[in-house]
Amino acid sequence: MKRWIAWILGLIQAAALSAQAEPLSTGQHLAETFLRGNVEEIWTASTAEMRAAFGSVDALAALREDLDGFGTEEAVLSESVERQAGHDVFTRRSRWSGSAAPLELVIALDGEERIAGFFIRPQPVAAPSPHLDYRTRARLRLPVEGEWFVYWGGREIEDNYHAADAGQRFALDLLVLRDGQSHAGDPSALDSYHCWGRPILAPAEGVVVAAVDGLPDQPIGSADPANPAGNHVVIDFGNGEYGFLAHLRRNSLRVAVDDRVAAGQEIGSCRNSGNTSEPHLHFHLQTSPRLGTGEGLPAQFTGYLANGVPVERGEPRKGETIRSAD
Repeated sequence: MKRWIAWILGLIQAAALSAQAEPLSTGQHLAETFLRGNVEEIWTASTAEMRAAFGSVDALAALREDLDGFGTEEAVLSESVERQAGHDVFTRRSRWSGSAAPLELVIALDGEERIAGFFIRPQPVAAPSPHLDYRTRARLRLPVEGEWFVYWGGREIEDNYHAADAGQRFALDLLVLRDGQSHAGDPSALDSYHCWGRPILAPAEGVVVAAVDGLPDQPIGSADPANPAGNHVVIDFGNGEYGFLAHLRRNSLRVAVDDRVAAGQEIGSCRNSGNTSEPHLHFHLQTSPRLGTGEGLPAQFTGYLANGVPVERGEPRKGETIRSAD
């Protein structure tokens, strides 16, 4: 395909939202509408941010035409709706004549039944990993203070879209929710997000091997794919374990390359730099200090609460509210 329908406000960013009465039927209708080629209705049903992502109704029509490269839809395999941080997210998986893998059409609906996120792609699969039985050698604590929500986390694609990437196979995306929302007030204002400016901590003792501190925060609706991690720190925990903490605030880093850090030491603060859709913390563990190389490692944290239940040692999963037990 020449283009990809690949826009979702994946770390959800609309205004205060209410539950929809029939999100499944709404999602089904919109999916059928798009697949029939009625892009004008999709355009009309989209938020201003979504229209900006599409570009124009003609560009949306061209995106629909690109689907012809996958042949025709032969069978719908599943349709479901999941509530994610204030949105009803509809997912349709179907078999297409020209694709070995099923296609996945995802539509995020806001409280006014507007399209706030949209993408279609071959259904991703988790990257193979030789480390599924790996036990983290560093004694990791959570890299945050207070309660945080696991937006993406776990070993399955359904829980963690990072799992498709070999290096970020076991990554986490963390944000802060209040009353089910990641922000209060204007969703386009970065400082309305609850995790904005919160301290980010070293998960374990180690040596800083990379530190980037000069990139700007991205406005909501834009991203920086040339600098995917944004401002970030990479810590060598020893034993071939390197921890990445990404999307930090410009000029907030309190550490530099070659500094030795202690577990729980503040290294910077949370913002929205890099290839990100809203403020959050990204963390993953891998075998190399360079992003895009090496293999992802499971990150097992110690001494924390998940949904109020003590966890002596575990891997946070999507949907959990976590905090340190200390």
